[in-house]
Amino acid sequence: MSSLSAVRPKNFREKVFFRKLRSQVDGNARVEHGLTQIRGIGRRFAQVVVKLAGLNPNMRIGAIAEKDLNRIEEIILNPVENGVPNWMVNRAKDLRSGEDLHMLGNKLELTVRRDIERMKKIKSYKGVRHHLRLKVRGQRTKSTGRHGLVVGVMRRKKGQQTK
Repeated sequence: MSSLSAVRPKNFREKVFFRKLRSQVDGNARVEHGLTQIRGIGRRFAQVVVKLAGLNPNMRIGAIAEKDLNRIEEIILNPVENGVPNWMVNRAKDLRSGEDLHMLGNKLELTVRRDIERMKKIKSYKGVRHHLRLKVRGQRTKSTGRHGLVVGVMRRKKGQQTK
């Protein structure tokens, strides 16, 4: 018998499946780190969810009771109604609904892709940069972000190096 099995409670799960979120999380991870395995949830958002759920952040996610997992799911699905600040959601003032939403999983990817396509269609500055596959957020491009052929640097031929 290993030392880990002596510490684990009887209802410990190796994999925790959040049904409503359609996500699977490693049960051995601590609660905050385990929640970050869900696409759309970062470290700060996970910390707030754990605090609002009233859980110990050092607890393993596989040892959490089913009612607490349901509470975590409820907070993640409706963050603003459950006390998460408006500025912390990843989709503030959604263009279609005008509400503060928090996107997760595939819905997040589809929404970001739709936003980029909209920017390209209306030919905004960011849309043009995306279309040309250049840096979008004001980074320098003189020496970084090169892809394809190398620009501006040429190697000498072997015969010219010896002269």
